Amino acid sequence: MASSPRNPPANQPTTPSSPGGTLKRDNSKKEAGVFGWMGTLSRRKKDETEVNQLENEGKFAIESPTTPIHMIPPDTYDMEEGEERYMIEPGSMEDTKVRALKTVLLEWLNEVLAEKRIVVRDIEEDLYDGLILSHLMEKLADIVLQEFKEVTQTVEAQQAKLSVLLDEINKVLRVPRHRAKWTTERIHSKDTVSILNLLVALARHYNCKQKLTPNVQINTVIVQKKNGMLIPQRVVETITGPDDDMMDGKPERDAFDALFDNAPDKLGVVKKSLQSFANRHLNKLNLEVTDLDTQFHDGVFFIFLLGLLEGFFVPLYQFHVTPINEDQKRQNVDLALDLMRDSGLKFYAKTDDILKRHLKSTLRIVYSLFQKYKHLK
Repeated sequence: MASSPRNPPANQPTTPSSPGGTLKRDNSKKEAGVFGWMGTLSRRKKDETEVNQLENEGKFAIESPTTPIHMIPPDTYDMEEGEERYMIEPGSMEDTKVRALKTVLLEWLNEVLAEKRIVVRDIEEDLYDGLILSHLMEKLADIVLQEFKEVTQTVEAQQAKLSVLLDEINKVLRVPRHRAKWTTERIHSKDTVSILNLLVALARHYNCKQKLTPNVQINTVIVQKKNGMLIPQRVVETITGPDDDMMDGKPERDAFDALFDNAPDKLGVVKKSLQSFANRHLNKLNLEVTDLDTQFHDGVFFIFLLGLLEGFFVPLYQFHVTPINEDQKRQNVDLALDLMRDSGLKFYAKTDDILKRHLKSTLRIVYSLFQKYKHLK
């Protein structure tokens, strides 16, 4: 990786710089001017304002303290002290978007499995034991597991086979087990959230031609028994984002398409401004970006930068600070993009694009960070 070392001596001052010389910290007017121009281009998207308004209204409705949590099922009263239980709010299953997404996924599953003469009618009832999932992965990824050649009746045996299958699926999707949004226990218990997350991940990975229903969320409740009392906490599970209704995940042309095609002379100014913004925060860790084109490709700077901006620390065991191969870099970038989307950032970028040092994708991500955190010092 180009540039200065990531961990210079603590007493060595670092100053945001670029190949063109030292960048002063009075760049706010220049940054505002450049991004004001880009903001004008971005406003060509007709529905951006409506989407933002809808998301804000939904966020308020979910987080408002006056929003009631549905009645806790009576059987939770038998909980042990300190025990936690998880459940889906019944009303979420009646949401039109949840229903629409399940319909789309059923269409995709039945299209893929048509040659095997398998018909899926209910994703929870038909997929929980892994048998149909095994046929799906045989068709999609040519994965054939001997475990599923024999009929299994016991719950323990079903879960053991399902666990083997999910490990293979995680390898295909390049998702470490601790980051997967599904588990053997949740899938086998017919948990809708886990099953939908798994199917959406597979549909995205294999570029299903059906458009996934965007902005699907499911309200769940985690109940803990503490000091003899039941303490409920609502957790909103995001299944799909705002871009999932676009074919192959590709959005309409945005400001960066216009920048690269119609105003390449402004590209240098944009890069310098974004580099200045990144260094304003990375300098707090004695890190410095000197080459925006290459230094973000392994995900490390993205993770550090988001942590600084959001005010959280990502444990070092969850990523590779000095990645030595493509798999480690991919895990870093996947983690960085997941954390950013979980933080509410909206951008179009794929892991492979970042790994291949596609400048446009890198700029899109850094710009989305700039838009949200430009007022932080």
